[in-house]
Formats: sequence, structure tokens, C-alpha cells
Amino acid sequence: MLLAKVATHYRKIRGTKTMKSLADAGLLDRINGSARLMIVSDLDSTMVDHDDPENLSLLRFNALWEAYYRHDSLLVFSTGRSPTSYQKLRNKKPLLTPDITIMSVGTEITYGESMVPDTGWTHHLNRKWNRDIVVEETAKFPELTPQSETQQRPHKVSFFVEKVKALEIMSFLSEHLEKCGLDVKIIYSSGIALDILPKGAGKGEALAYLLQNFKVDGKVPLHTLVCGDSGNDTEMFTIPKVHGVMVSNAHDEMLQWYTQNAKNNPSIIHATERCAAGIIQAIGNFCLGPNVSPRDIRDFKKCNVDIFIPGHEVVKFYLLYERWRSAEVDKSEQFVKNLKSGFCLDSMAKLYGDKTEHLFRVWVDRVSSAQIGSDTWLVKFYKWELSGDERQCCVTTVLMSLKQPDGFTWVHMHQTWLEGSRARDQAAWCF
Repeated sequence: MLLAKVATHYRKIRGTKTMKSLADAGLLDRINGSARLMIVSDLDSTMVDHDDPENLSLLRFNALWEAYYRHDSLLVFSTGRSPTSYQKLRNKKPLLTPDITIMSVGTEITYGESMVPDTGWTHHLNRKWNRDIVVEETAKFPELTPQSETQQRPHKVSFFVEKVKALEIMSFLSEHLEKCGLDVKIIYSSGIALDILPKGAGKGEALAYLLQNFKVDGKVPLHTLVCGDSGNDTEMFTIPKVHGVMVSNAHDEMLQWYTQNAKNNPSIIHATERCAAGIIQAIGNFCLGPNVSPRDIRDFKKCNVDIFIPGHEVVKFYLLYERWRSAEVDKSEQFVKNLKSGFCLDSMAKLYGDKTEHLFRVWVDRVSSAQIGSDTWLVKFYKWELSGDERQCCVTTVLMSLKQPDGFTWVHMHQTWLEGSRARDQAAWCF
């Protein structure tokens, strides 16, 4: 139903605009045709577990995505956060760079790292919307406490309100704003947050818009998995032909919606795992692709899987590197030989266990590769290191040679510091 409504609304907003935005963001250079999998995930308490200070489930997902999916799939973050709040979260947590970002409860859509805005979506949301009237009328309710200024957006007016008062206020406001000539949608989530949006906005509407535009260009993802934990995520689960996962820590309003609307729907599951771990669980449950994160593999030599994907090689290498410097593996010459992957760096052995005093984590982002010869690959990625409270990043390019069945050899590496992310101790920054 929702997808059909969106198709009607966007007759004049052709899917080629979405494809152009994707092209401007450099995404179509990586994916030819339809994406194998598109994951559309909420952030807070879904992709990001704020009760997990070491971010283990998020890092597990990162390793899985960059190893197996980045080269032919799409990652979409759909969050209630404003752009400013979203950037603060990215600076705090080891989030990957999404291909598409839906922010402010489905009122803003951007593409790629440069976050190219979708102007067609903005144009659509202007219909029967007047933010000034919404602000004026809601000011008459002392029960509504405005959220921070950064959470107020052109197509979103946000408040905090107690749960016992929310339903009554929502019902009255909906009727009153309609009499004012506006067409609005009011969403209550997390037991405290109330958002007033244009009628055509919301996480579900934004996803339907994307899928419709993909359909116009004949590039609908082969599989779509939506992931959420709260009331403003429920719309995404109503989109036809998508798989859905509610993480185990979902809020009461989502559990109630699930019981009333989707308990017998085999395409929607309530995971037994929290946050990103629940997303990984859903990938396996729906047989959407590999769901064993390389971070969960302790001995790659015993893992009898012939995988010759540059992304998998990069992820595996840096996991070994992290474990070596954290002394999570036994010190042996054979391990150093495996770790070097063709490099001759005598200093590597001296770094064993040098990061045991602080939490040390390494992850890669935006892995892309190009085959430039019969057995030669040029691979580019962002390599991040977290040591205690210090975080650094290098933009890294590697020339790899593939000799089956032996695997990849790293022939040459070049690294450039990401602006503002230079390590203080550069002598210990090997790879």
C-alpha cells in the first residue's frame, strides 16, 4: 500500500534523479546493476549499542560488511538524528560510511560520503507543510518540551513528552493541524520522543521512495533487510517484499506493533541478539548471504573457505594485526610470516603486545577494488585505529597479487593521513 502511494506521488520525480545522485557520490562505479543486498538500519540501539562500551557487536558487523558485502551491496542508515547529531555519533562510534543516509526521521536523504542531498525528496515534502504554523500551535501545549535546536529541522519539529500524555496530545494535534490546512504525521517513539513531520515523510516513506526510484531504473536490490528497535522504525517493516528484524532490545511500542501486525509474518523476526548482533543473526535467518563475521573466526587457517575477495583479505589482515599487537595470539615466527602477507618489515615482531595497556581496535571502511591485471588488484580503503581514547585514520592504497590457491600477496602500500587524524606516535604506525 505504502509503495503504491509513493509511486503515485512521484510520477514527476523520476528514479533517474536518485541514480544521478548515486553516480555523483561515486556509488555506481562500484555496483553494476542491482545491489545483492540492501540493509536499511536505524542507528541508536539498533546498529549502535550504547550499553556496549567496546562496540564489539558493531565491529563484528563492520568486519562482515567490508569483507563480504561492500563491493556489491548497499548500506543505508535511517536515523531520527539530525545531520549535526549524526556526525557527533560518527565521531564517537566506529560507524562505517553508508551509501545512503536517511536522517531526521525520514525527512532528509543524502548519498555517499559527501552526503549529496536528494532535492526531489525535499520538494515533495513541501506539500501542505508550514513549519511556522506547527511551531505556533504546539507552543500552546506546556506538556511538550522542545528537543535541542540541533534536532529541529526544516521538515521536523521535535519534542519530549510523557507517555501518559502523548496519545491525547497526538490525537488533538492531528485534528487541529488538519483544520489549519496542513497534512502532517505525528510519530511517538522510545517512550518519550514526539516528532511532527509532513504527511509524506517518515522512515517508511523515505525507503519506499528509494525503492520506487530503483524500480524506475530497473535496479531494485535483490534483497532488502530493514532493522529497527522503536516506534519510528515500524513504517519500514510495512514495505512489501522486504525482510525485517527487530533487535532483541526493541522498545515496548515496537513489540506491541509486532504482536498486533506481524507476529505471523515469516519475513519479520524478533532477534534474540542485541543491536548489530541481531542484524547479523537476521542475515543468517533469511539466508541473505554470509553471516559469520571474520571477527568471530579465531584461526583463519582452520576456516576451510576459499575466498578470493580483496575486501576479505584486507579485513582478515587487520584482524590479525590487531590481535598481534594486543597479544591475543601466541607469539610465533609463523604468525609473523602470515601477518606480513609479503611485506618485509623487521619491526613487526617488536610490536607484539605493545597495545595491551589500552583497548586497541582496528577496522576498515569503504573498501573498494579494481582489477588492473590478470592477477593484480588495486585496493583502496580507510584504515582506522583506536588506542585508548585516541583515534587515527589513514587513506590506504594497496597493490595486491593473487596466486591461487595461495591467496593474495601485498606488493606495495601507500598511506595518507586523513585530515585531522595524524597519530602522535607515528613510529608505531606500521600498516
